[in-house]
Amino acid sequence: MAGRALLSVFDKTGVADLGRDLVALGWELVSSGGTAAALAAAGVPVTDVADLTGLPPILGHRVVTLHPAVHGAILADLDLDEHRADLERHDIEPVSLVVVNLYPFAERPGIETIDIGGPAMVRAAAKNHAHVGVVVDPADYAPVLEELRAHGGLDAPTRRALARKAFAHTASYDAAIVSWLDEGDPLPPTLHLALERAQVLRYGENPHQRGARYRYANRAGGWWDGAVQHGGKELSYLNVYDTEAAWRLVHRLGDRPGAVVVKHANPCGVAVADDITRAYVAAHECDPVSAFGGVVALNRPVPRELAEALAPVFTEVVVAPSFDPDALAVLAARKNLRVLSGGPPGAPALELRSVDGGLLVQEPDPVVVDRSAWRLVTGAAVPDELWGDLELAWAVCASVSSNAIVLAHAGSAVGIGAGQQNRVDSARIAEEKAAGRAAGGVAASDAFFPFRDGLDVVAAAGVRAVVQPGGSVRDAEVIEAADEHGIAMVFTGERHFRH
Repeated sequence: MAGRALLSVFDKTGVADLGRDLVALGWELVSSGGTAAALAAAGVPVTDVADLTGLPPILGHRVVTLHPAVHGAILADLDLDEHRADLERHDIEPVSLVVVNLYPFAERPGIETIDIGGPAMVRAAAKNHAHVGVVVDPADYAPVLEELRAHGGLDAPTRRALARKAFAHTASYDAAIVSWLDEGDPLPPTLHLALERAQVLRYGENPHQRGARYRYANRAGGWWDGAVQHGGKELSYLNVYDTEAAWRLVHRLGDRPGAVVVKHANPCGVAVADDITRAYVAAHECDPVSAFGGVVALNRPVPRELAEALAPVFTEVVVAPSFDPDALAVLAARKNLRVLSGGPPGAPALELRSVDGGLLVQEPDPVVVDRSAWRLVTGAAVPDELWGDLELAWAVCASVSSNAIVLAHAGSAVGIGAGQQNRVDSARIAEEKAAGRAAGGVAASDAFFPFRDGLDVVAAAGVRAVVQPGGSVRDAEVIEAADEHGIAMVFTGERHFRH
């Protein structure tokens, strides 16, 4: 059943073809401003909104469609006699299809790109979806036309689905405006999050849980949206979670070729070297038992030699900037291995966690490895050759669940203690995993040593330097213990708890 369609779009992609096809199906078109001009230029017959309202655009085009002749035509409930009577009394012909998209506020934020008339028409049409179809996405032009050709109109489920999409569209639009007005306020009084499902995942944390990855709407996409999966099964929730952790950490390692192995969101192997293959081998050797079923992240293109070293190890995901073709050929033989390439991660957004009745929100933790801001607190100085290991251990420590202790030597993490309820147990775990390899190396602690016992454990592992935030009421006791062991200690003045 043909009727009257109102077309008013900023993004004019495909609108002339849509208008032409609607006219061919017997529809009458009403449009405004640039859309009317575009249709007329394409030879599509169209009535300008000004001819319906009797008013030209005013206030620099701020007011064009805000008129009863437009909104009465969209909002009329044709099942109500009083509405039909109002239409007849005021000589208003109903509209049964509204095609609108909005000013590009997200791309060009500012007062004049805050759309008023567009959202008003979209919301009106979506409210009255029992009688009106509303289209806000040019990608929907083809399926809408197909249904109109097949059935002469849009059925109720289609109108409802289009209305749902329209309200989501205006909600996202308003959220972008609120975010713009909140710029400079890290924790504004209200949060308005608009996200769109970007990827359905294989499952959640466990196979009986469903999972998906959502992205912020009206924002530049993150590295995941540009990532390419070259092989392997579909990603699960934990594959994405662990890969994100590994990818962020490997990009924190500085300019040298670096490799990270993550298991259950914690690094179990990290190394830098002069060659990416050697970096991976060293990272794997940190804790080969934990590396089983882990995620590997690399900050350099992957050559065949590295692929051959990685292929025999059961690995869930490997991610790198790119892969040499012969390396992909080697990894393709592992049918279950997910092989990803992608760009560097962007700055993290607010961190959100669910609590009963709402969300727990915090700013992201910026980890800056800057030895110039660190303070030597012991009599012994840090040997020049250990500064690189201290920086590595500190960068890794900030990515380990608290309480975190990292032992490092010769460009590699050799022992990582994570997630214990006390720091001395984490130190013991790190010492045990290092198995003597920390001798002559360094240690990092994500928060201060509350007692000297944790420091005594890393001293027993043979480290020569320690980096930690400081700030304990027993700092003097811990510094004294370091001096007893002949260990250099620096305070960063900033902790990096991660729960």
